[in-house]
Order: sequence, then C-alpha cells, then structure tokens
Amino acid sequence: MLYTLDRINADDRILPGITLGAHILDTCSRDTYALEQALEFVRAKMTSLGSEQFSCNDGSAAVSLLHTKPVVGVIGASDSTVSLQVANLLRLFKIPQISFASTSAALSDKSRFEFFARTVPPDTFQSKAIADIVRALNFTYVATVASAGEYGESGIEMFQKEARLKNICIAAQEKVPLSPSPKHFDAIIAALDAKTNARAVVLFTRMEHALGILEAANRAQLVGRFVWIASDHWGTQDRPVKGREYVAEGALTVELQSHALPDFDKHLRELRPFDEASQRNPWFREFWESRFNCRVDPALAVEHKKSVCSSQQQSPHYVQDTKVQFVSDAVLAMALALDNIRKRVCGDEYGPCRALQTVGGDVLFREILNISFPNLVHEQVGFDENGDGIGRYDILNFQLNRATRRWEYRKVGVWEETLRLNMADIVWAGGSKLLPASTCSEPCGQGEAKSVQQGDVCCWRCLPCRDHEFLVDEFTCHSCGAGSWPLADRRGCQVLPEQYIQWHSVFAIVPILLALLGVLTTSAVLVTFAVKNDTPVVKASGRELCYILLAGILFCYLQSFVLLAKPSAATCGLQRVGVGLGFALMYSALLTKTNRISRVFESASKSTRRPSYISPRSQVLICSLLISVQGVATAIWLVVEPPDTRLFTPEGRFNTVILKCKVKETAFFISVRALRPPHLRSSSTTCSSSWSARCTPSRRAICPRTSTSPSSSPSPW
Repeated sequence: MLYTLDRINADDRILPGITLGAHILDTCSRDTYALEQALEFVRAKMTSLGSEQFSCNDGSAAVSLLHTKPVVGVIGASDSTVSLQVANLLRLFKIPQISFASTSAALSDKSRFEFFARTVPPDTFQSKAIADIVRALNFTYVATVASAGEYGESGIEMFQKEARLKNICIAAQEKVPLSPSPKHFDAIIAALDAKTNARAVVLFTRMEHALGILEAANRAQLVGRFVWIASDHWGTQDRPVKGREYVAEGALTVELQSHALPDFDKHLRELRPFDEASQRNPWFREFWESRFNCRVDPALAVEHKKSVCSSQQQSPHYVQDTKVQFVSDAVLAMALALDNIRKRVCGDEYGPCRALQTVGGDVLFREILNISFPNLVHEQVGFDENGDGIGRYDILNFQLNRATRRWEYRKVGVWEETLRLNMADIVWAGGSKLLPASTCSEPCGQGEAKSVQQGDVCCWRCLPCRDHEFLVDEFTCHSCGAGSWPLADRRGCQVLPEQYIQWHSVFAIVPILLALLGVLTTSAVLVTFAVKNDTPVVKASGRELCYILLAGILFCYLQSFVLLAKPSAATCGLQRVGVGLGFALMYSALLTKTNRISRVFESASKSTRRPSYISPRSQVLICSLLISVQGVATAIWLVVEPPDTRLFTPEGRFNTVILKCKVKETAFFISVRALRPPHLRSSSTTCSSSWSARCTPSRRAICPRTSTSPSSSPSPW
C-alpha cells in the first residue's frame, strides 16, 4: 500500500499539489477488534466542534485543540468477517471502502453495504470454480471443511449449492470453530477418515485453519489419504505446507489470477529495519525479525539467544504474495476517483480546492464504481454494478519438482467462467500421475441399473436388468416390448427377425406333400366325374351336389398353401375367406343331400307324391343359399376387422417373435364350425357310386328305374 502511495505522490498527473497519506491499523483478523480500530477513521465525523473546544491566545483567533485526520476512504480489510463489520460502520458515515481480499458473497448486497467495493471477485465465482474442478476430476463423493464465519460458511454453502447441480454428494460437513485447539482438528480428521470412499476434501478455511488440518493429518499419519482442494486463503501460501509437504502433496488450490509487480520486488528487497524509510511501517521490524530469526536490538538478541539482525540478510526464496496486485489496484482506484472529482470541481486549480473538501462520500463511491484504468502491470481494472472485481482464478497443484527437488505450486489450469485444466501436469500424492477415485459406489456394469436411495444420488446398488430389458437411463430398466430385443450393450433395442413357417422347413414340407396328395386324388375324382358325367351312377349320386362337395374338398386342400404362406394382409384375408368357404361348400352340399334323402323317405312313407324342391336346380339353389350365409358372415367380418398381421411372443420366450394373422382364435374357430350340421360333426359322408337299395312293393314308386335313357326320371337319391 505504501509503495503504491509513493508511486501516486511521485506522479504529477495524479492529484497535482495533493499528497495522499495513510493511517494503517492492524485488525488482528478479529472483527470486534477491527471495529474498535475503525472508530479512529470516523472520529472526525463524529465530533461536533463547540466554542469550549477552542483556545484563543490573544482573543483574536481560535485554534482547534483536536488534530483529526481527514479520512476520505478506507482500504481493506482482508478477512470477510472483518469487512462485514467495518462496512456496517462506515456506511453510517458514507465513507467508501475498497477491500483487496474480502470475497464473501454477502458483501455484494448493495442494500446493506452501499459503500463497499473490492478489487477481487466474490466467493460465488470461487465456489463455481471449485465445483467445476471436482466435477472435472470425476469426484462425486467429497467431504467439506469450512471455517466458522462469513468467509468459510457462505463459501462452502455456495459450493454445496453448485455441487448439487452437478450431482456431487457431500459425505461429511465439518466446521472449524473461531478459536480451535489441536483436539478440534484431530476430531475433524477422524471424521473425514471415517468416510473411507470420500478421498477428496474441499477446504473453505482461513490459512491458519488449513495449517491446523494438515498438521492433524500429519499427526494421524494419513499421508496420501486425502486429496485437498482448497480455496484462495490457502492459495500459494508456504506457511500451511511448510514441514507438512508430504501430507499436502497433490493438493489443488484456487488463487486469484494476478501478476507480480516487478518494481515492488526491488523496493522490498532494498528495505532494511534500520532505514528511515522503513520506520513508517510499524510491522516491518517485526517481519524482519520473524523472517530471519534475529533481533534488531542487540540487548534483546542476547536475552532471547538470537543473532543480531544485519542489513546484509536476504531471503533466498522470496515470492511476492498474489494479493499485492489487488492492494495496489485498490489504492489506485481510490486515488484516480479522487483525481477525476478534483478535475471536475477544481478545474485547473493546483492543489486541494475548497469545493473538493466538501465532496461527500456518496459522490466519491459513485466515481469509484464508474472508474476503469490500467494498473501497474497494465491490466484493465474495473468494478461491476455491485462493486465486485472480475472473476479470474489460477488452479495450482502442490507438487515436488523432480528436477530441482524443491516443493512448488505449479499452475495446472485457469478458470474464467469456464474451467481449463491440464490433467497431464497434475501430480498426486506419492508422485503418482494416476487419478485417485472419490466415489461412494463403483460404476455399474453392462446391463445394470443404479438403485439409489431418495436424496442420495451418489451411493447406489447395481441391479441387473432382465433379459428382455434395456437401460432407458442409468437408473431405469425398461422392456423392449414385443418384437424387439436388447442390444449387446443394453443401451437400446433391435427389432427381432419375424419367424414364420418357411417353405423349406419340415413343418411345411409334410403338410404340402399331404395337400398335394389330396389335390391329386380329389382332382382324379373330379376328372372321373367329368368323364362319367352322363352315366346313371353319376346321375344317381346327385352329381351337382357332388361337384360342389368335391370343389369344397379341393378348396380345403389348396387352402393349405395359403395357411403355410408368409402372413400378410392378403394371405390373412384369403385364410379367413378360404377356410370357412371350403367347409361351407362341403357341409352345405352334405346338408342339402342329407335333407333331400330324408324328405324323400319321409314323403314315401306318407304318400306317393313326389316331394318338392328335390330337383338338381333346387338342390343347387338351396346349397348356394347355405353357402351365401358363410359368404355374408365372412364379408361382414372382413369389414369389421380388416385383415392384417400381428407379432406374437410366446409366454416366457421374449426373444421369439412369430408373425401371425391378426385375428382372434375364437372368431376363426367359429367361422369354421358355424355351418357344420350337428349330426355331421363326428362323421363324414362322401359321394359313392356303389349306393344300392332293395325295393319293396311299398316303395316301388321311388325305386330307381332300369332305364338309362336321358329321358328317364332322375334318381330320388
């Protein structure tokens, strides 16, 4: 901060004629103590000057006895808990505040902290970055540890919210109290170790708490047990890992993306505790003694058995803190905002004009929010509407450099709204390049579905799908349905080949041979009838009805080929028509013939009068009427239920699909049996040329005549 102030005061382009100073107080990372210290900033605004507070030497002029410091803005604090308390106080007096490290998301609420801004982004972005890291590493079961207070609690709450959106489960949630003891850390490590499958541990803790956790893991000899994923309070700090390197190896930390100030390193290396320039920093002497384990005062060195500090001492492994840039940006933002206001209210007047001294804190804060400028590393700095900085993070991996044999934080990725992670550069515990697992359950095998408990999507049991089921998603098995069977990977279904009787199968060849035999024999009988059409024997057998009967028999034999053909709308329609029609032809002819014989014999027993409707034409007409009943019924059936095919899966045989005609079995059976006379359903009658009867005197009128002339009366048979 002092370095940046020196740069500003030395630049005549910024606040010419005005020297900026600083009143720096230590917060000790305690909000209550910081609040007391902040009262020093507002003391001047809290004081009402009265006449009793002035003393006149000669009665002509008054001199104030109070020497207040005109504070126009506050830089800090670092800890979010401290900034929350201080911001609540400063807002009452409209004093703008710019923090360089407070990242609590609550500080973005301008209804509560309308005079607070920061050069760093809120923890909302950091929580998203950590959640993206966990998801990229395929860690689905993690534990969390948070520091008590606004920084840790709000940060881990935001992470857990992001984790739920990414199906990341929290195995354990631990909290570090404000004033923890080693026993607290030991208890936390024991709780983490109890979750054996949760190797990844997300730390949203203060730096000193991260140190305590690593120390407790070291005491428990849990080297390599955990994969630490830590927030920016660990960042690139050496203190948490010093002496605990092997416990921390493989840790991934998030650090605000920043750049080192080159001139600041030179400035800091030139400071010595004996120089006048370093006396304005009341903590520099303490820092030097701690850094080099010495004492500036020779007497104290002897008393504490330490060496006397020397101006020749230099730190061999000095690394600039990543927060330096943000401190410098905060100071520059305050100074440039003041300079813009000075130019607007003072014009070309050199130095502080009277109008500048009356500018309120609300005007200054609005100017801060609207300012945009290049910082000392030529990077553009600005604030959003909530006074927050831009969210950019570096992802670092704590690892042992195998070449130099030194521990270091190596940059392995960046986060700028999206994550870019170089997995090849990450070294895990023990120097391993193999990604560790942090999952509650192992992935399910092929054809297995996850069975999870409600509210816990990370722990599951693997249940195999049934033979005919496929995986709709990783949690659900579903039947492929009739006509389909799961693919080999169970990710979908394939259509099963339709099975039907093939012409070359034995189940088709045997019926075909029998049908051909029937066709041949029936055709032979038909040919015989045709050749002997006018003979007495054929005439006596009732040749018209016999032709119909033989046609029905031939039709039934030919129907075998239709029944064996591949089912289709056409063949299914022919089956419905053909089977019923064939039997209708046969049974109608038999019924008509039987009825004729019955009526002839019944009439002969009563009178010698010839019965009506026994002529061949009448018999054919009666037979046709009976056949038409079947025809009309079949036609209605075809209209009501159009012929089509269906796929049939036998019970218990889901991998078999049979192509069949779409017709109810009962309907088909009824259509075949409908016209069969009851007294013929257990016997059969065929036309015969060997019919004979003995004629008696009482039946002489109906006995056949011996004449074979065409004019002879037709046989009553």
